[in-house]
Amino acid sequence: MAKRDYYEILGLKKGASEEEIKKAYRALAHQHHPDKAGGNEAKFKEINEAYQTLGDAKKRAQYDQFGHAAPGGAGFGGGGGGQGFGGFDFSGFQGGDFQGFGDLGDVFGEMFGMGGRGQGSSPRTRRGNDIETTVRLEFREAAFGCEKTLDLYKPADCERCSGSGVAPGSKMKPCAECGGKGRVRQAQRTVFGTFESVVSCPACEGVGNVPEKPCEDCHGTGIRKSSQKLKVKIPAGIDDGERIRITGAGEAVGHGGRPGDLYLQVRVQADKRWTREGFDLRTTTKVTISEAALGATKEVETLDGPVKLKIPAGTQSGEEIQLRGCGVTRLGHNSRGDHFFTVRVEIPKKLNRKARELLEKLQAEGL
Repeated sequence: MAKRDYYEILGLKKGASEEEIKKAYRALAHQHHPDKAGGNEAKFKEINEAYQTLGDAKKRAQYDQFGHAAPGGAGFGGGGGGQGFGGFDFSGFQGGDFQGFGDLGDVFGEMFGMGGRGQGSSPRTRRGNDIETTVRLEFREAAFGCEKTLDLYKPADCERCSGSGVAPGSKMKPCAECGGKGRVRQAQRTVFGTFESVVSCPACEGVGNVPEKPCEDCHGTGIRKSSQKLKVKIPAGIDDGERIRITGAGEAVGHGGRPGDLYLQVRVQADKRWTREGFDLRTTTKVTISEAALGATKEVETLDGPVKLKIPAGTQSGEEIQLRGCGVTRLGHNSRGDHFFTVRVEIPKKLNRKARELLEKLQAEGL
């Protein structure tokens, strides 16, 4: 069955920007993650495969030019004479000889899953998948920072064997398939000839060693899914919609591999008493006509609790009074933003007789 277009998988058009690709991947990966209720492992793998190509500038350029190029696939021309890849003539290449043509060997090595010039290099360290979850904060928790305990259910190092995959009292032995090297040679026939590549050993997954006796709890994999509690420090000044990366708190892979990372999507509950703008806060404070004209002291609420706010005489409706250092803690600093109070002079809709008479006298005085 033909593979779906990578852009179609991520719901994007071919000219999508890097940021659009990242945004689409994060949303879809979060939606279809197998560990979530309603998750779909097949879709999750398909989304990851698409992002691995489109999220890499070099691989994306190859994909945009050749599509899903593979022996006998749609990316090859069906005719003879060595024609393929949109009319390029490769008839002069025999037996996979790309000498003298720069990086073409590397390009085709990547397309066919071969190592290119890097065939003799050591295998990359295995790494677990990244995971993402949401952390919800009260307004003050985000402003001043806090500590949260997360409940996670994810692949983790097996407690019995500490992630080694080896039964207690046993040990590792060299892999019989690769002789302890972690890599094996593999021949692959293509339309250009037979290529020989060096790949990670499938028997030991590139580790080079296998357990003499596998751990009974994890069956030699070194990992088990389990519920875990993780305490995380939320930095002061974090805002709604921002993300926190916790290195090494993602999925484990066992056998000495490096765990993935955990991404926390921050959601901050709004507070009706004020509005946040960066690290500053804004509040509307109501005053009467006489308070605005004569001046007054009003009790107002701040992040630090109630304080006395001085309203200068002659304050006009819409003017701002600034309390320095009473805002949100600046992310990564000890300083804080400011709290601005916008004065709103309230005009009464109804007046009793005495109030009307007083205002009429003031009006007569030109006030």
